[in-house]
Amino acid sequence: MKITLILIGKTDSKMYQAAIDDYVSRINHYLPFDIQVIPDVKNSKNLSEQQQKQKEGEAILRLLSPSDTVILLDERGKEFRSVEYAAWIEKKQQTAKRLTFVIGGPYGFAKEVYDRANEKISLSKMTFSHQMVRLIFTEQLYRACTIIKGEPYHHDSLGFKVKGFKV
Repeated sequence: MKITLILIGKTDSKMYQAAIDDYVSRINHYLPFDIQVIPDVKNSKNLSEQQQKQKEGEAILRLLSPSDTVILLDERGKEFRSVEYAAWIEKKQQTAKRLTFVIGGPYGFAKEVYDRANEKISLSKMTFSHQMVRLIFTEQLYRACTIIKGEPYHHDSLGFKVKGFKV
């Protein structure tokens, strides 16, 4: 299975980008992973929120294949503990050819993107900047990979098991 992260606009902070690049490199030791960046919408100051979401949505939909399993990172999505997320990823490895996660723009997603999505997940009940979400997502994906492989990166005091390993 391949995992893709689609996001709107480049990561502005060099500090965040360096950390994201580090996690991308680590993830690629476990599975194919890439990030596709959609450029920010031009003249967004002259557009309504709805028009901006629509333009971003059209760009997102162009990057999706019909066979993609599409997961939106959305504040109303399902929340996981890290071990539960790892088990969810492991299950998706059995059914998905390409698992595509999408981080929307500042106003969320167009209706058409919600309609195309297979699921929604949330990284937290708290709100993070779009720059931070990218880093948190890549770190959690790396963490999930290590949990699935039974490697010692993650420590869990509740004793959950994934793939026969006690973590």
